[in-house]
Amino acid sequence: MLEDERQSRDPQAPKGRPTPKRSESQTRRRTAATVPSDRKAATKQAREARRVELAKQREALAGGDERYLPLRDRGPVRKFVRDYIDSRLRVAEFFLPLAVVILLMTIVQSAAIKNLGLVLWLLVIVLIVFDSVFTTITLRSQLRKRFPQENSLRSHISYGLMRTLQMRRLRLPKPQVKRGTKL
Repeated sequence: MLEDERQSRDPQAPKGRPTPKRSESQTRRRTAATVPSDRKAATKQAREARRVELAKQREALAGGDERYLPLRDRGPVRKFVRDYIDSRLRVAEFFLPLAVVILLMTIVQSAAIKNLGLVLWLLVIVLIVFDSVFTTITLRSQLRKRFPQENSLRSHISYGLMRTLQMRRLRLPKPQVKRGTKL
């Protein structure tokens, strides 16, 4: 029965057809949720389809193919943000290696090396904050100039700042521009 008929019919009026037997209703419900006869084959086929889809996404992340990128990485604005971030050397991309070096410096027994590690730690944090503020300001102005129809820039800027925290080799999608490229 259609939704229109269900709504237009008076609730007290007869429905115009006989009530189906319980066995008929249950059979109809069971056939609606079709289960494959061979569960192992169906599981294997689903796993293979998922593997192929993930391989496409991995290739897209490596090559930058827009069709298979995750939703958070799609679009011309996100591509520009990635290219803008990848075109310059950022202090934040050296955070992880520097953090390991500073951690090793603080483990050493020498007080002078520990103090140097703490000063270096403070210096790295201050440089990252200044670089992030500078990147935010310049990226916002570039986005306003190139994409004036874009309403909210906050998500794009935070996307770019999160990209600066990743080492260049480990960034996904892979960088498509070389350092020093003018955009």
